[in-house]
Amino acid sequence: MIVGLITITVIGKFSSPRFFVVYLDHIEGNILSIRTLRTELMRGFELAWTRGALWSLVMGATAAGTLSYLVSKRIVQPLIQMEEITKKFASGELDERVPDNEIPELNQLASSFNRMAADLKGVEHRRRELVSDLTHELRTPLTVLEGYLEGLADGTIESSPAVYELLSKEASRMRRLVNDLQELSKIDAGYLPIDAQQVDLYPLLNSVIQRFSDQLLTQDNPHIYLDYPLETPLVLADPGRVEQILVNLLSNALRYTSVGSITVNVWHTETQVWIAVIDTGQGISPDDLPHVFDRFWRADRSRNRHSGGTGIGLAISRRLVELQGGVIDADSELGVGSIFKFSLPLAHMG
Repeated sequence: MIVGLITITVIGKFSSPRFFVVYLDHIEGNILSIRTLRTELMRGFELAWTRGALWSLVMGATAAGTLSYLVSKRIVQPLIQMEEITKKFASGELDERVPDNEIPELNQLASSFNRMAADLKGVEHRRRELVSDLTHELRTPLTVLEGYLEGLADGTIESSPAVYELLSKEASRMRRLVNDLQELSKIDAGYLPIDAQQVDLYPLLNSVIQRFSDQLLTQDNPHIYLDYPLETPLVLADPGRVEQILVNLLSNALRYTSVGSITVNVWHTETQVWIAVIDTGQGISPDDLPHVFDRFWRADRSRNRHSGGTGIGLAISRRLVELQGGVIDADSELGVGSIFKFSLPLAHMG
């Protein structure tokens, strides 16, 4: 606006008098002689033009200033609101949101800000749940260990293989929790190496299934089967991490399948090999299914605690699959069973 006003002023100051002189010459040659009035006319013109330009500058600057103030206030107000809401976030108030704005760009910014606020609230909620779950996970085995050790010390509990086995299980439970947390922290920090190589999945899958089958010696336990086509190609993956993923999925399936069967099914597409762990267990409700890969998630918290689950295994499995270029998914139906499947990229034979 300032550049425009200056340009108008400069051009008018130097150009307008010249144009007026030309016009006067035209009148003098064609209509009448105005030589004696030339000086007065020029002076009057300059005075009138100066006054007009001055008023133009005053009115233009006033209008421009007013409009600039209103527009700036309209633009800055949502930013001030965001600043105030950010301060509230810093103090722990995570429910505030930026209202919609009639300016499309600012409305888009407000929407992004609100999504960020919702994510922050979710992170804070999960953090609190994490602290609560960790506290309970550690307190339970510690309480059991403390109670039995005090009983053994004062003689109220007699030492026996069963007691020592129970103490060993509680200690192993604590160790699993600590190991899972350490593994998860390495994944989040990007410190977990992936040694990708060409892998034949059959020996690996067969070994893991055989290991679990040897532990299921009673007739009431579910049976584990492997459905592996002979034409399955090699995959590009870290065999140790694939084994870790499969152990997590099989352990999870056994935890929720008291009778029936668990099948490890393998098939491939043009770019990937899929591995599915299919059980005939209790299944997962539709409301809980989207959260199965969340950290410390439990559909049945009380039972999971007694069954030894930490709620981290599936979260670790998801990150390990993603680090190897695959995807993991789950499908389930209450009373029918669950299917956890993940993919690995094919190895390119050179």
